[in-house]
Amino acid sequence: MENLIAKKSLGQNFLKSKTALTAIIKAGEVNFSDIILEIGPGKGALTEKILETGAKVIAIEKDDRLIDFLNEKFEKEVKSGQFRLINVDVLEVDLNSFKLEPKTYKLIANIPYYITGLIFRKFLEGKIQPSKLVVMVQKEIADRIVARDEKESLLSLSVKCYGEPKKIMKVGKENFSPEPKVDSAILLIDNISKDFFGEIIEEAFFEVIKAGFAHKRKVLIANLKDIFVKNGKDPKKIFTKLKISEKVRAEDLKLGDWKNLIINIY
Repeated sequence: MENLIAKKSLGQNFLKSKTALTAIIKAGEVNFSDIILEIGPGKGALTEKILETGAKVIAIEKDDRLIDFLNEKFEKEVKSGQFRLINVDVLEVDLNSFKLEPKTYKLIANIPYYITGLIFRKFLEGKIQPSKLVVMVQKEIADRIVARDEKESLLSLSVKCYGEPKKIMKVGKENFSPEPKVDSAILLIDNISKDFFGEIIEEAFFEVIKAGFAHKRKVLIANLKDIFVKNGKDPKKIFTKLKISEKVRAEDLKLGDWKNLIINIY
């Protein structure tokens, strides 16, 4: 099994850095009382580190080839009930089947990069949110989410409305087998909740930010013209009231600015 050839179709890149594995556990503040949902355990390197803390692990693995190997590798933990392995596509699984309650578990995983956005949507927008999310993502994606250049994006806002993202550390491509084409980073999303949507409707927020970023070369007020008209509001009056320049672009507004804007539109 050590010679298992990674499947490109599943986006498999097995993590082999002990430093990165330790950093993931530390970022997730994993302890014996935790329930951890792990996506794509692969050969079990991260799984092993999690189990060492005493935490319970529910692992979701799509690759049929790894099921017997993982069940055998963690035979003791399977028998004790500490480790449960499910052979299914995480994007198709019903979280209710795990009998998890919101914020009663942590999501920790070295996820396939091609489904990063879909993973965020399923676990951040869904009703059964984790309390923390620690994942390996492409370094470029991590930088965009935390907005290192002070420029927000549709992606960064879609994450920040649910939690607090933090880039933990860069993980070079040489720390994976097979070696991917780009460097990676460990990303923590902490304090996950839907508290941000106490005063605004979730669907309205996404409608407005998607419109705001629809045409990057246009100023924000032009991109939102149709939404203002639909709601019978004067965009210039609202921008003046909120002290937002008519020349501002979507990337320049922070999360709180978007919230105030939406409150005044709807």
